[in-house]
Amino acid sequence: MRDTISPAYASLCAEIQRFHARQMQLLDSGDAEAWAATFTEDGLFAPPSLPEPVRGRAALAAGVRAAHAELAAEGEVRRHLLTTAAVADPGPDGSVRVRSYVQVVATRRDEAPRLLLMCVCDDVLVVEDGEWRVRERYVSRDDRA
Repeated sequence: MRDTISPAYASLCAEIQRFHARQMQLLDSGDAEAWAATFTEDGLFAPPSLPEPVRGRAALAAGVRAAHAELAAEGEVRRHLLTTAAVADPGPDGSVRVRSYVQVVATRRDEAPRLLLMCVCDDVLVVEDGEWRVRERYVSRDDRA
């Protein structure tokens, strides 16, 4: 844990926060291609709900399209609230590790929102073409081993 915060580190944390906010809003809106573009071309997404990680933008986008269509048919909206991001110093290759908590809130029309999931998200982020992208994302759930 850092004792002091340099302006460069504060700027890095702000960039990562903006990146995550945009990425979660793209996911929740169902903008599958734009969300998938926030990953590297061969980006890996390993959620605990799938038997194998998803790799590559095409597969990532397909998964979001299918999930968003299913939720729309059920009349449910989901919001991913990414908080408490702990940003590590950049590694020798420029990648940045970020560990955060993600709450997934589900809402159906005329019903109270409910906390669906509480997760831990471990990201490896890299800069490509001047933009942050996820190279690897591992998600674990508090209710599963």
